[in-house]
Amino acid sequence: MTTMTPGTPGTPGTPGTTMADSSATTAFRERIARVDAEAEARAAERQHAKGKSTARERITALLDEDTFLEIGRYTGSGAGERARPSGVVTGFGQIDGRQIAVYSQDFSVSGGALGAVEGDKIVRLLDDALRLRIPVVGLIDSGGAKIQEGVGALRQYGRIFNRTCAASGLVPQISVILGPCAGGAVYSPALTDFVIATREASHMFVTGPDVVRAVTGERISAEDLGGADIHGSVSGVVHYVAEDETDALGQVRTLLAYLPSSSEQPAPSYVYEEADRAQDEATAAGVGALVPSSTRQAYDVAEVVSCLVDHGELVQVQEDFAPNVVIGFACFEGRPVGVVANQPLHDAGTLDVDASEKLARFVRFCDAFGLPVVTFVDVPGYRPGAEQEHAGIIRRGAKVINAYATATVPLVTVVLRKAYGGAYIVMGSKAIGADLNFCWPGAEIAVLGAAGAVGIIHRRDLKKVRDEQGEEAAAVEQERLVEEYTASVINPDKAVAIGEIDAVIAPEDTRTVIVDSLAALADKRDARRLPFKKHDNGPL
Repeated sequence: MTTMTPGTPGTPGTPGTTMADSSATTAFRERIARVDAEAEARAAERQHAKGKSTARERITALLDEDTFLEIGRYTGSGAGERARPSGVVTGFGQIDGRQIAVYSQDFSVSGGALGAVEGDKIVRLLDDALRLRIPVVGLIDSGGAKIQEGVGALRQYGRIFNRTCAASGLVPQISVILGPCAGGAVYSPALTDFVIATREASHMFVTGPDVVRAVTGERISAEDLGGADIHGSVSGVVHYVAEDETDALGQVRTLLAYLPSSSEQPAPSYVYEEADRAQDEATAAGVGALVPSSTRQAYDVAEVVSCLVDHGELVQVQEDFAPNVVIGFACFEGRPVGVVANQPLHDAGTLDVDASEKLARFVRFCDAFGLPVVTFVDVPGYRPGAEQEHAGIIRRGAKVINAYATATVPLVTVVLRKAYGGAYIVMGSKAIGADLNFCWPGAEIAVLGAAGAVGIIHRRDLKKVRDEQGEEAAAVEQERLVEEYTASVINPDKAVAIGEIDAVIAPEDTRTVIVDSLAALADKRDARRLPFKKHDNGPL
């Protein structure tokens, strides 16, 4: 056996030194401090001049204080003399004490372009999130793929898409667009559950304005082609348009407050005091005063929902897209639910192609992550016309049917004023699979409204009166027939009699009935033997 003496080759160090103050450690500290300071200074100079934060500043603003653990900071370069940051920061942290995975693209490093190193880091993070069953938040600010890496860069996008699809429906995924997002890169956020974009700085498009002009001759600005407002109101790609980065990151925290960390876990629940209950019940008692009795008069259903839920807090999703339907998150006695409601303020609350896809995907998201769905119905039907038929209202409207019919979470439905035809069926009816269905007094539930039904059923009789006695007499007879039809057919009695409606409830009792219904359905389980992941939440 060889005896080694201090200070000779092969020894851990010179006499009196420790790893804490060894020359290697000291050199490492100095080198990394210099590299990090230079990188952050360069990033701040470039980003702050545009009114944008650096990649690391964004992570700090998003996460609970001092919880970020960065992974792979010097992947691709090593931590030696050639140490340099890559175009993406990846790691783990906490939001309200719950663990998440986060990556933030660094536009100050080669425009945040994605290459082999950046792709490997994001893929590894997604793999870790899948293993750990934690949400993923991506902060997007990138010029696209590294052109010099060619197909290798494109390969990385494919790998990211693959992992994003694998995580869909298993862990919540949120993308925040804080700068450019173009080409194949746009599909990564589009595959996630929610996309948040800043109003001024973010752009998303498959082909940019220059390419559009070169190929089609059309001249269009980046804002008009793929700005946040366009995607928030026209395409529906963006679920929330934020005023600035602070607003965007705050919305991430708000959304996650309603969601479980994975499909295997329950959503978070919150302490609900007796004082809260008394206040919310007092507010809910006045809900009937918000809704006009005339089915032709508009009102804001978001106000109605806010009147019924805990603390009046409704977090809407896709508020500016297909506004004829309202979707969002709320709580009843401290427990999160998904809310779906027709919005009479916009197009009378009719269903069209956009509204159908909007609410169908939301119901599927809630089902994937175990959130009960409470549906408020006030719908005159589907929007008629050749435009809707040609846009695929049959195919796209059927997605709503599939979403409700396959959902296994508690489903509670309240018909506020009216529900006609196929729109009644798809909006969480008992026949399609809802658990408990209620309506307010006088709710109109039928194939058609009274005027339309009378016009078809009594067409010949009315024509005869018109021919023999004139228009005035025909109008009087039509009014009499409408009243008769309303009293005998479209009131809720028939729906109650055949079990389509479980009870007629007074408006002031709505919150209590919903709370009691959710309590009764709390232990609802899917009779099928399924893995923890029921299905993905791909874009519909």
